Amino acid sequence: MEYETVIGLEVHVQLLTQSKMFCSCRADYQTAPVNSRVCPVCLGLPGTLPVINKKAVEYTIMTGLALGCNIPAFTKFDRKNYPYPDLMKGYQISQYDMPLAMNGHLDVTDNGHERRIRVERVHLEEDVSKLQHVNADNGDAHSLVDVNRSGVPLMEVVSHPDMRSPEEARSYLTNLHSIIMYLGVSTGNAQDGSFRCDANISLRPVGQEEYGTKAEIKNMNSVRAVFMALNHEIERQKKVLDSGERVVQETRGWSEERSATYSQRSKEEAHDYRYFPEPDLPPLAVDGAWIEEIRGKIPELAAERQARFSQQFGLSEYDARLLTSSKAMADFYEQTTGLKSLSGAESEKFAKNVSNWILGELSRLLNLQNKEIDESPISPEHLVELVDLVDLGTVSVSMAKTVLEEAFDSGHSPAQVVQEKGYTQISDSSAVESAVGEAIDANPNAVSDYMGGKDTAAKFLVGQVMKITKGQAKPDLVNQLVVEALEALK
Repeated sequence: MEYETVIGLEVHVQLLTQSKMFCSCRADYQTAPVNSRVCPVCLGLPGTLPVINKKAVEYTIMTGLALGCNIPAFTKFDRKNYPYPDLMKGYQISQYDMPLAMNGHLDVTDNGHERRIRVERVHLEEDVSKLQHVNADNGDAHSLVDVNRSGVPLMEVVSHPDMRSPEEARSYLTNLHSIIMYLGVSTGNAQDGSFRCDANISLRPVGQEEYGTKAEIKNMNSVRAVFMALNHEIERQKKVLDSGERVVQETRGWSEERSATYSQRSKEEAHDYRYFPEPDLPPLAVDGAWIEEIRGKIPELAAERQARFSQQFGLSEYDARLLTSSKAMADFYEQTTGLKSLSGAESEKFAKNVSNWILGELSRLLNLQNKEIDESPISPEHLVELVDLVDLGTVSVSMAKTVLEEAFDSGHSPAQVVQEKGYTQISDSSAVESAVGEAIDANPNAVSDYMGGKDTAAKFLVGQVMKITKGQAKPDLVNQLVVEALEALK
């Protein structure tokens, strides 16, 4: 039987505020000593009262607006009751039936086909404590509690079950992460839990309108993990259905080691969280003027920036998409191209050269050191200098790669590296002719191939000349002299 996949995602985003959601404790818990970012409020001690973090509300509204959501004029917080050791108060302050943002959308792409995924809601809540499970050598199993994370502002973005493939889910997460990073409302770091996702997935026979029985997958700490877990779960559920059995509604975890999902607990019946309005917090009336003020703070997002880059700089859609996939990279690109006042074909040529260096050699060097572009020792001014050195014929493109690498490692400017190392391009015909003669004498087989009609042999010899001159010979001069020397041997 053919099945249709149905996927919905719940994405939790820790907000980048200085203090926690309902108290004044600092929210920088990741690098803080254990249980050092705590107070009576986030410890859940009796008699304490929460106070709403206005910046967290603003960031949630801003995200909702960026997703095309409606912002209701009235919202409230609710108590979500469930017992678990990481929940200090025995309940979580969240939002139930009146979230801060509703009815938005996010476009996704799968194999070039674009579809719109409905965003059901964006609501605000508090994060829970962190448990560390310990299995001692004597068999004593216990858990340690770090309360630092408890109370950190947590925004949840909930989609409708509109995705139909793991590829669409991956596109949704990638696009949502891009929006979050452009807005600057979170670090978006999946490894430390600032951007984490739960996926609901079910299968149904093609043509059936009723949803199948879903499984919820947790413990996924990257977009790649979500993609792999969904693919695995599709195959697992297919086997269950094809065997005539029924899929059990349950929560499943994802194991990176086994590349498989595993059963955690049954969810045959919905958990009764006994939601009711939080009595210690007033309802919020969201002023329309404030919403418009927040809307005015939304920067140009990746999709709009990509379209502008293609139009303004004449870049291909592919290059523009790569450059705008990271706000820091897009900013670096614009800073670099803004350093020269050019127009027409010259402007497009310069913009393309800058794009090539950023997406090529500079990205390679950054990846080797696991650095982001805003940590690069190569500044926009350095990159312009490098492009100019190539355009002026001072260095060849291959030599420029060496110059960039040495500038990256030393922190010196490209011009300084060229001067210190003597990396000037050889344009003296006599010096290049000597290297050409050396290459021809050392490679008689390539000469024979050329004489036999293999023009590619000349390219091989050009490469040998460049090796002999350590990449400093002028490429077009080398090409000319190699062909002349070979023709003279006929």
